[in-house]
Order: sequence, then C-alpha cells, then structure tokens
Amino acid sequence: MGKHATKTSIRKVLISAVMLVTALSLSLSISISTYLDVKEQKKLIVNKLEMIAEIIAFNAQITLIFDDRKTEEKRLKSFNKVDLVKNIHIYAIDDVTNKPVFFTSYNASKTPPVPLKVNDIESLKEPKISADYVELIIPVEYEGKIEGYVYVRGGLERLSQYINQKILVDIALTLFVLLLVLLVARAIQKRIANPIDSLSLLLQDVSKNHNYSARATKSDIEELNMLANNLNIMLARTQNQLARHQADKLEIKQLNQNLEEKVNQRTIALREANQELLNTLERMHQYQNQIVENEKMASLGQMVAGVAHEVNTPIGLGVTGSTLLRDKLADISAAFDQKTLTSKQLERFIHDGIENLDLIYRNLNRAAELISSFKKVAVSQDVEVSSEVNISKLFNAIVRSMRAEMDLKNVTWQLTCSEQLTIRTKAGLLQQVFEQLLSNSLIHGFLDLKDNQISVNVELRNQSLEVIYIDNGVGVSTAIKKRIFDPFVTTKRGEGGSGLGMHLVYNLITQALGGSITLSEENKTGTKFIIVLPLKGVI
Repeated sequence: MGKHATKTSIRKVLISAVMLVTALSLSLSISISTYLDVKEQKKLIVNKLEMIAEIIAFNAQITLIFDDRKTEEKRLKSFNKVDLVKNIHIYAIDDVTNKPVFFTSYNASKTPPVPLKVNDIESLKEPKISADYVELIIPVEYEGKIEGYVYVRGGLERLSQYINQKILVDIALTLFVLLLVLLVARAIQKRIANPIDSLSLLLQDVSKNHNYSARATKSDIEELNMLANNLNIMLARTQNQLARHQADKLEIKQLNQNLEEKVNQRTIALREANQELLNTLERMHQYQNQIVENEKMASLGQMVAGVAHEVNTPIGLGVTGSTLLRDKLADISAAFDQKTLTSKQLERFIHDGIENLDLIYRNLNRAAELISSFKKVAVSQDVEVSSEVNISKLFNAIVRSMRAEMDLKNVTWQLTCSEQLTIRTKAGLLQQVFEQLLSNSLIHGFLDLKDNQISVNVELRNQSLEVIYIDNGVGVSTAIKKRIFDPFVTTKRGEGGSGLGMHLVYNLITQALGGSITLSEENKTGTKFIIVLPLKGVI
C-alpha cells in the first residue's frame, strides 16, 4: 500500500510557527542576556576583590616591615562582615632566602582554610575564576620594594543565587509571553482561516450542486480577495460555457431533425452513386499500373500532414500565449479604468507577459527552424560544384567539429579508409550526410554513456564508393524500419525531433549524389547503413 501524505491545517501551521519562532527568539535573547549579565557580575566581583586586596596590601605595608602579626590579624578580622571574602593570606619576603613565606591569614566563618599559595603567586597575579570561587594575588610594595604578597579568595554563592533567581524570572516571563503570543496567534489564524473556510464551502457547493452562479464574498485580506476574484472569474466563464453548451445542444437537436429529411433525399442519390461506383471499380482494374503513383501521392499526403502537424503545434502554442496575454491585458486595462490597479497586479502582469512572450518567441522560432528544415529537404542541391575530396580528412574534420557532442555521450569511433583515397564529388553534400548520420546516432542510438562505438568502413568497389556506417546503439524500432527514410518519421516527437534527418540524408544521396542508401537488417543490435555512391573519378 502506498504511503499517505501527512495532512495539516493552516491553523496548526500558523500557531506552531508563531510559537516556535517566539520560543526560539525568547530563548536566544534570554540566553545571551543571562550570559552577558553573569559575565558582568563576575567582572564586578573580580573588581571588588581587587579593590579589597589593594586595601589589605596598603594596610599590610607597615605590619610586614615591623613584623607585627597581631595588629594585622585584628585588622583582617574586620572582614568577617564582608560575605564576599572567604580566605585571606599575607606572605612576607624572607630576608635570607628572599622568597615569600607565610605571615598571617584569615578564614571566614564556616570556611575551611586553604593551602598556602606561595608556589602559585605568578599564576594568580591574574584573577582565577572557578565554579565557586575567585582567587587572586597582588604584591605589597613599599617605596618601590616588594615586601610581600596578599592572597584573597572570594566566594560566588550570591552570584549562583542571583543566576537561579534570574532563571526563574526569565522562565516566568517566557511563559507569560508565550501565552500572550498564543492568544494573538489564535486571533490572527481565526481572521485568516474563516475566509478560507468560506471559500472551501463555496467550492463544495459548486462541486455537489453544480451551482455555478454562486460567487465568493470579499474579505479583509488582500491575497484572499485576489483568490476570490479569480474564482469568481472562473465560475463566470464556466457558467457562460455551460450556457453556450446548452445552446449548442439545442442547435444540434434541430440539425438532427433536418438531417433525417436530408438522409431520405440522399438515399436516392446514394443508390445512383453506388451504381456509378461499381462501374468505376470495374475501370480501376484497368489502371493497376498507377499504383506506384498513388503511393507517391499517399507519401506526399503524409508529408503534408506532418508539415501541418509540426508547424501547427508551435503556432498553436503561440496563438494560445498571445490570447492569454490579451486576456490579462484586458484585465489590467479594466483595473486601470476602474482605478483599482495595484502594484502586485501590475508586477504579476509584467511577469506573466514576459513568460507568454517567451512562449510565443520559442514557438515561432521553432516554426522557423522547422521551415528551415523543410527548405533543406525541398531545395535542390544540384547547384554545388564537384571538387576533389579526401575521404579520411573530410571525416576527421567532421568528427573534430562534433567532438563536444561525442564526448558528452562517451563515444569512441574508428574509420577504416585509405588515407590517400581522394574522389571527385560534392563535398558539402557528403559532409551533410556524415554529420546527419553521426547526429542521428548521438540523439537516437546512444541512450546511456557506456561503451558507445561508431565505425565507418570506406572501400572502392566497381567504380563506386561503398560506405558502411555502423553504431552499437539501441537500433531502429521494427515499427519504423520500413519508413525510416520517410519524412516526419521519428521516435523523438515532442522532444526536439522533426523526423526530417534521415529523409534529408536519403534525398541528398539518391537525388543530389545519385547513389543509394539502405538500412541493413542483419544487425540484431545497433544500426548499420550501406551507402553506395557512383564515382565520376578517383584521384
């Protein structure tokens, strides 16, 4: 069983999108704000600790010089009212070793002492921030001489409390904003969804009851108004079309009544015609020699039908594009006269106009290319003068000119021909034949890029030049083998193929060059053409 596509609605999509964007925006904003706030708070704490450390260092100058520990200890106890400070160490410089040694310390209430930091002085000259503490060391200087160092360790409990409180406030604010956005989104989706529901109910009514006289009402949303206007135009055109169809049915009914009378009148004439036909059939047995001419006429009719079909398609598309462009121009003109023309309508008209003009140009250009192909087939090629042609050089030159197309299909080729073989013929026509055969293999024969090969064998046989052209492509379909040289026979109809390529080759070889070409049916794979050209001279 096939998988069913997941269904959704505008209401769900609108609310989900608004809520998701709002939640992401709030989360990003709160995260950045919290990060910057915490960073700033840490900076303030570090600055405060540095200031406290500088005050301690300033006060410790005299006590370090006079080795007055008791005075310094009393002074340090005054920091028990500063919750930020957890531990303080003061180190003095030993006069003998000239290295810092412990002098005195302070530990806040319920705070365990920390190990001495005499070995970490250099690393703690820059504040070190961990998850729960901030540590730093500054020197104690007196008259330019370092008398010792002050180590201060501060706690980050209040910062943690501040962060937790801020997170709770941010969560509450986020929930409030999301609730507010949900209410606003519901109001907006209701305003958008209700007109869409009205249009849906209208279309259901039209579908079930064939009520093409119904019309969509206007709403407060410009885009839905445009949709409603286009729907109303479609309903009006459908209603008019149905009215015309009903009138046509009445007309057909009247014609049928008249037809019965005409049938009776024609019956008598038909009997007379049948008798005349029997006489004609008897005479036709006498003209069996005209069958060949009749086949030629049938081929001509097929060619005319092909020409009509190939040319009619691009011209018909061009006419359709121009008609659509005229309709849109009429709509724009009506909106302009009623002074309701909007920039969006004009922009859409310009966009649609460019597309329609491109459609008209492409199809007229296609028709011109087809007519050019018809002229190549129809125009006599006898005007070219024969010249000396080296077959090997001619074929190599053609392959070089088509190298890009052959490389795209990964084609390898082989020419079996004497490099000195030079004949007198019409070089341009022979070049067209080879080019068309190569092009036919690239377009119709090679459908993939694996192991594509072309081989050409050229030999002189009884004052004639025999060319055997072989490719290992998909070959020629059985359905068109007998008609491959007829005009407008192609397997690429609608994909750029006109069906004139092999017909042109046939005309050039049989008429302009006076030779023959046949499709060999020996090959079970690929395609093999045998070309025989009479020679006027060999150089």
